[in-house]
Amino acid sequence: MGCYGGFFFSAGCWPVGFFSLAAFYLFLVLLLFIAFWLFVKRGWALLSFAAILVSWKSLTNIVPFRFSSSFDITARAEDIRVMGWNVAQFDALYNKQRPDIRNNMIALINQYKPDVACFQEMVAADTLINLDNAYYRRYSFFSVFEYAEKLNFPAYSFSYDFSDDFLNHQHFGLIIFSRYPIINKKTLSFPPHNYNSNFQYADIVKDSDTIRVFNIHLQSLKFSDGNLAYIDNPTLESKQDIKRSKSLISKFKHGFLQRQLQADRIKTEIDKSPYPVIVCGDFNDVPNSYAYQTIGSGLQNAFVEKGTGLGRTFTGIAPTLRIDNIFAGKTFTVNQFLRIPVKLSDHFPLIADLGKKKPE
Repeated sequence: MGCYGGFFFSAGCWPVGFFSLAAFYLFLVLLLFIAFWLFVKRGWALLSFAAILVSWKSLTNIVPFRFSSSFDITARAEDIRVMGWNVAQFDALYNKQRPDIRNNMIALINQYKPDVACFQEMVAADTLINLDNAYYRRYSFFSVFEYAEKLNFPAYSFSYDFSDDFLNHQHFGLIIFSRYPIINKKTLSFPPHNYNSNFQYADIVKDSDTIRVFNIHLQSLKFSDGNLAYIDNPTLESKQDIKRSKSLISKFKHGFLQRQLQADRIKTEIDKSPYPVIVCGDFNDVPNSYAYQTIGSGLQNAFVEKGTGLGRTFTGIAPTLRIDNIFAGKTFTVNQFLRIPVKLSDHFPLIADLGKKKPE
């Protein structure tokens, strides 16, 4: 159920989402059962072997069972280097106290020189205003123009909803930066027209090829500090503990159902694309979930093709949370992949070098 959660999940069967979250841990339990039954009653170990065998293909979505992977920081000229990163506002709220965070993020991006960068939770101004305005000077955030200049991206597409404005003049949304021309861009917004109900794409021209790049951020769980504290130390000893557990379950249910809806909308747009597709984003869900399986259907996951280990992308809660992804259409080859284990945001950045598949 955990490994094939994408097939079993429905609005009426939403608890399947918990099995998807727990799939890797259930796999470890099966391994323990195999060891146990080999000493107690060998024939019964076949049950656990059978469960692993049936689930093996999906297990490789969680752990590709590859023990080493090289990465050349210099991309090949014929490849397109794609970066995906939830940048957590480039630490905008605390920039005055710790400006080194944003400076280091910019330096890291420039070090790897992506051709296309898809950022989630982007905060920037995109309206030219009077720089002598004291209110603007007081917050002194970068505008999108300054980001483009500092990161050497001549083209960009910034998508946001005005209801998510951030400290006046600053917009909160999704952005695609590109070193290549963007000939078309679109923001798709659905009720209730908030951050998680929006996604974007941009048509980018490299040489003679046009590529449609999607940038998405699916429904987050919006855990409070109290929720996180309860996850670290779960008990049911008091009425308050029961209330906290119900709050967590309610947030999980809302997240599972919203991501199902959002994934269906995104998949519809992917299928309409007349060009080869690249999808970057914060899925807020694990491999083998409904959202991952739906959006990734017919595409290659860069981590699965070239990554190693568990590939954790979220820095908190659990070591198995690979919730950020780069997918590419079958006309691409995934030549390199890297998860950069530098904690500058609450997510780790991802890099994939994609080549054009040669005709057979």
